[in-house]
Amino acid sequence: MILRFRSKQGMFRISVDPSQDFAVVVEELLGKIGCKDAGEVLLSEQPTSGGASRTAQSLIGQRVDQLGLKNGDMLFVTVNSSEGSNPATTTTTLNNTSNNQPIVGGTVSGSISIKGTIPSLNTTTTSRKPVQQLPVDTLLDGKDGRIKRSRSYMCRHGDKGMCEYCSPLPPWDKGYREEHGFKHKSFHAHVAELNEQKNNKHNATSYMAPLEEPDYVTTIDPRTGVRTGPTVVTLQQQQFRMVDHVELADSQIMNQFIDVWRQTGVQRFGYMYGRYEEYPEVPLGVKAVVEAIYEPPQAGEVDGLTLLEWTNEKAVDQVAEALGLMRVGIIFTDLTDSGMKNGTVLCKRHKDTYFLSCLEIMMAGRNQLSHKNATVHSASGEYSSKFVTCVISGGIHGEIEPRSYQVSVAGEALVRADIITGTTQPSILHINDSAPGRIVPDVFYSKINEYGLEVKTNAKPSFPVEFLLVSLSDSFPKEPKPQFNSNFTIENRDFMGELQELKAAYRFLNSDVVGDGSQLVDFHFLVYLLTKLDILGDSEAQLLLTFARDRQYEDYLRLVESPGWMTLVTILEQST
Repeated sequence: MILRFRSKQGMFRISVDPSQDFAVVVEELLGKIGCKDAGEVLLSEQPTSGGASRTAQSLIGQRVDQLGLKNGDMLFVTVNSSEGSNPATTTTTLNNTSNNQPIVGGTVSGSISIKGTIPSLNTTTTSRKPVQQLPVDTLLDGKDGRIKRSRSYMCRHGDKGMCEYCSPLPPWDKGYREEHGFKHKSFHAHVAELNEQKNNKHNATSYMAPLEEPDYVTTIDPRTGVRTGPTVVTLQQQQFRMVDHVELADSQIMNQFIDVWRQTGVQRFGYMYGRYEEYPEVPLGVKAVVEAIYEPPQAGEVDGLTLLEWTNEKAVDQVAEALGLMRVGIIFTDLTDSGMKNGTVLCKRHKDTYFLSCLEIMMAGRNQLSHKNATVHSASGEYSSKFVTCVISGGIHGEIEPRSYQVSVAGEALVRADIITGTTQPSILHINDSAPGRIVPDVFYSKINEYGLEVKTNAKPSFPVEFLLVSLSDSFPKEPKPQFNSNFTIENRDFMGELQELKAAYRFLNSDVVGDGSQLVDFHFLVYLLTKLDILGDSEAQLLLTFARDRQYEDYLRLVESPGWMTLVTILEQST
């Protein structure tokens, strides 16, 4: 679920599993507001002058779902600190004159004394915690993205002159996009355009973050009857995209993933691990480079699959992080043999059907909300997501091809506010009805009709999924330089007779004919060794990861001479 917090530092959203301890929320909240002591942080359903408050410290140890919190709930944050300009302390007595419940557990009975602070007028507002952007975002923030043009026959000036026919174009130029065949401008081009309109580049002190995520959560205060949230939402197709391109580092990565369907006929799901880099084909563009696909526990079927409990999920993420990687998206197959016995498959996803189904749109939206994008261009420090969804299906000529997508920022907001639901028709999303705990605003979508005019259409009871979809390009590099080998048995394929076991590890290590350790640099082997076999010590595991990341032969020699590695080799030899 998503919980919202409003403080003097701004409004923050925190994603949390209802079954988790509230301590997870408190830890992230403290980081966002720049406070170290949970005992100084007061939380309330209303500003502290009108509602009961409790310290964040007092809520630790209870599960989120035990606190009566729902998806989209907003809590007000007050820091009761003695630091700064010696604020005066006051004690306010609140009488419980209604049947309202406090924000967490129990009831309010009698009167409660709440200590608060009245800051002096000259108190300076605490600055927002620095945002840790991805390196690619910091890199692109330092570029203007201007599109250079050569001199044309229309120019009437000298060699050192410049005119409207040859002057550089801004990175958001619509004509350039149409000429080069990409519909969406990049995220950083979008930000540059907003900054051009809203901020004075020559005066840094006047900078205002131009981005703000839409919030469609609507509530009514039971005590005052005051409604918060939008009454009308109008959907438009998004003109920018957070990621412009998906690049699989090597075609073998995808081929190995598809092999499950080729051999068994059942569909397959995986998490893509990689990194984000600059994509020079698009002005100020970003691409997701996929170095490995991890296949979590799952039960595949001919027409779908079921994800099972993934017990070593955090450990896999930690190994990936140590290798300089992160989860960049999901990938799954939707393949049906054409029956022509020539290797072709049916083309089920096209402009006359759908590209992502309504349920897949919902899944993509939830994944994006769980992998937020950090940016200095948003007042909250977050805006949308770079998490992508890739589906491998049939092309128009029966070929097997990947296609990559994201859900729009508005789509994320609809999912967060529980406004949309899937239907039995893949190309249609249903607008939910208002219910206790959920108020649904009027939803419209805007489109261009056959006369070229923009018209609004009521989205109730349903609307096309295309209004929430953003398409990305994808490819393989011309000269592949993958980070990993792909020779070790892939995880969770026991039903195919492919087992990650000691014998498989022994055969894998003994296939290193070169003797330089390069065979070890296999993502699936590293994850198996470090998350399933408790043999290497911490220092030896770190040495293995360092070698896999930097490929220094000296590290390899130190590794194979370590006691833990020798123990591993002995255990593997005894397994044969």
